[in-house]
Amino acid sequence: MLVRSARQTDLQVLMQMAANAGSGLTTLPASEERLARRLQTVERSFLGQVEQADADYLFVLEDQGGQIIGTSGMLAAAGMREPWYSYRMGLTVTASRELGVYQQHPTLFLVNDLTAATALCSLYLPAEHRQSEKGRLISKARFLFMAEYAAHFSEQVIVEMRGLSDAVGRSAFWDSLGQHFFKMDFAQADYLTGIGNKAFIAEMMPRFPLYACFLSQAARDAIGKVHPDSEPGLAMLKEEGMTYQGYIDIFDGGATLEAPLAQIRAVRDSQLLLLSIGTPGDEATSYLVHNRSRPDCRIISTPARVAAGTLVVAPEAAERLRLRAGTLVRAVSLVGRESAHLPDPYGV
Repeated sequence: MLVRSARQTDLQVLMQMAANAGSGLTTLPASEERLARRLQTVERSFLGQVEQADADYLFVLEDQGGQIIGTSGMLAAAGMREPWYSYRMGLTVTASRELGVYQQHPTLFLVNDLTAATALCSLYLPAEHRQSEKGRLISKARFLFMAEYAAHFSEQVIVEMRGLSDAVGRSAFWDSLGQHFFKMDFAQADYLTGIGNKAFIAEMMPRFPLYACFLSQAARDAIGKVHPDSEPGLAMLKEEGMTYQGYIDIFDGGATLEAPLAQIRAVRDSQLLLLSIGTPGDEATSYLVHNRSRPDCRIISTPARVAAGTLVVAPEAAERLRLRAGTLVRAVSLVGRESAHLPDPYGV
């Protein structure tokens, strides 16, 4: 398995993947024109030719035969060119001693609090590949890249998780809130979001606080929840220290996770080590290893052993990284000690 930077030559494969992903993956739209423009920006981002406000990184996961089977990405600084909206769950209290009334009302506030944060996005792995270490590799590779180039990213990292929707793509949260202001169903709003109209739609949403009690019970139940297909990704992000702090997606009510970049496990615990080619041995554990290149980024997961400032890997691992012995690499264990006993969230 290899994670590398996406290229314009990947367009047709990614188009097919976007079509298969369906709704919920708005940053990988099944629009050839928009996806082609994104890949142009992605290539320039990896080359360091765009400002942080415009930087967009997309990674692809290749199998042993070089076939692309998954994606992940991040926006270096969300909301710096157009507003980034979220709902923040707050609390409004009404009380009267004379009447003996005291009530707490969960309340939605439309905010731009997460502006300029680095936003993880575009995580997709088909069901038939959700086994072994593939899920953790494609998801966590982004953190190793950010650890190497921390100056090009925000101090805060966020990710909007896909919210609840039914088998035909209907969102109870959207039906109870957004549809009152837009005469369209969730699938259409989701598509428009994917082709770049999210800010326009968001700006039409009511700006005053919304008492959650006015929403349907199904909509209230969806607040801060994630789609079943996103639960493995949620588990992996929690492994890395990302948490839900009360922010939700304005369309489907899905949870937004966040964490300071420096406190994400794969960033905090990563280290520079000299690459040593040999036999990792019985003491080897799975490591994420980055070749430290920005334009030709290559990240793998491989059995490895740390010894006296070196990382011992098998010859084929060095070949996938296109590195020789003695080269400095950035590496971190694939799973932290506190999660080592847990099964792979994508395991089947």
